[in-house]
Amino acid sequence: MAIVLSLSLTAVASAKSLTAELRVVGKGNKVVTEQSVKTGAKVSFKASPKATCFGAKDSGSGKSVSVKPNTAMGLLARAAQSTGALRPLLVTDAFSFGLGICGIGSNVASGGKSWYLKVNHKGSPVSADTTKVSADDEVLFALASFPYPNELAIEAPESATAGVPFTVRVVSYDEKGKRKPVAGATVTGAAGPTAADGTTTVSLSAPGRLSATHGKEIPASAAVCIAGACPS
Repeated sequence: MAIVLSLSLTAVASAKSLTAELRVVGKGNKVVTEQSVKTGAKVSFKASPKATCFGAKDSGSGKSVSVKPNTAMGLLARAAQSTGALRPLLVTDAFSFGLGICGIGSNVASGGKSWYLKVNHKGSPVSADTTKVSADDEVLFALASFPYPNELAIEAPESATAGVPFTVRVVSYDEKGKRKPVAGATVTGAAGPTAADGTTTVSLSAPGRLSATHGKEIPASAAVCIAGACPS
């Protein structure tokens, strides 16, 4: 897609800032970004005429739109200011219920895939610009086919000792946030797939970011520090 959303994301009003966690998973279940984002003032950008994933008649107007900072859309737009992989944003303002997202960076909804939004592992029933975000919330945007797959998560210690095995657990969350252990998940650096209770053993020689995959479920990752050093 051409760069149709230049993201002149301009602060237009003051607001109480907060920090939340943003994770974007794009095509092929590839993680686009995983970062802490601090909100601030409202951000504005242009709705894209090339945001056509809902149909050509429902593409963006090309007009500037503003979103509240402490929303899922506000968090994404704020992150896009400094993270090139999130640009351009292809967003349509054709709907009365809120903004529709067609593309985040090179990841564009097509072929039955659309953007799935979850906050703290629960699916959001409203648009991203009306989904409120609080401090320390975990916000996920994932490009997936409906019915949307479960979201994986890794339960791992924040720090470990080099060469000493430790236990991690892989769980999955459904649309309503119901949690269950995952058997047969693959975890980087693990001795083998997860058992029936979702656990496996991992040993690291250096700080690292673990990743977990299981079929078509949305993958997970977790950072583990060693001797006070943490992965970037």
